[in-house]
Amino acid sequence: MPIRRAGQRDFPAIRVLAARLGLDYEGMENDRFWTAEEDGRVVGIVGLKEHFDSRELVSLGVDPDQRSRGLGRILIEALASEIPGDIYLATIIPGFFERCGFMRFGSAAPAGMKKEPTWCEGCPRERCTIMVRRGR
Repeated sequence: MPIRRAGQRDFPAIRVLAARLGLDYEGMENDRFWTAEEDGRVVGIVGLKEHFDSRELVSLGVDPDQRSRGLGRILIEALASEIPGDIYLATIIPGFFERCGFMRFGSAAPAGMKKEPTWCEGCPRERCTIMVRRGR
């Protein structure tokens, strides 16, 4: 299954999958994305948002029909192989990300990762975990 860095022509398909999975956000076309494809169709995505003080993994998602094949981990590895330095994220599923090389960072995210209130709507704040994968 091809995993590759996405170009602008990929964003309509990225946005459709992201919206279907509840992972879309305004301005996502300005961030870097990687895709997993099957039969010419985008079935997995992961993004990287650049902040003034950090890099953040965002919108990791896999089509429900393609899950349990390791695509999430493969997408993370593709992103991490191209990005020097630390990569942060905020998640409610820290166990998955620990298996992908992330560790719990603490209660406070880097300042640049501050979320708009609407981004976190419906997400249980008490379950939000800040994590980091240290650069290699």
